[in-house]
Amino acid sequence: MRTFLAAAFCLFSIATFSQSKQPYILEHEKDIAKNEPGTHNGGGSTVGYSFFAKADSLKMTFRKRVLHPGSAIGYHLQKEDEVYYIISGTGEMQMNGKSFPVKAGDAVLTRPGSSHGLKQVGKNDLVIIITY
Repeated sequence: MRTFLAAAFCLFSIATFSQSKQPYILEHEKDIAKNEPGTHNGGGSTVGYSFFAKADSLKMTFRKRVLHPGSAIGYHLQKEDEVYYIISGTGEMQMNGKSFPVKAGDAVLTRPGSSHGLKQVGKNDLVIIITY
């Protein structure tokens, strides 16, 4: 009887999970692309992709942003851990009043209490992934 109850509970849990939550969500960037000015008053022209923005109970943010020439993410205070990963292009990251170059393959972890901004430099778009 105990085995039967345990099995029934497992099946009920699986059925409840599959009815209440999607096991995965697939999004295509072409469907969520949004032309926006540089965030945090950075200026210029960017395209933002806020993946899974409508997912229930998701406790993380995953974004792609394309910064066109002359655009930036404005200097701002960070409230939680955030990772910037550079996909392509070149940029200049400002962290706590100091600047340094970033390029494809670089990842920057910004910690709570730090301030940072990022600007596109060069001729090509700066493409980044941001997660926090």
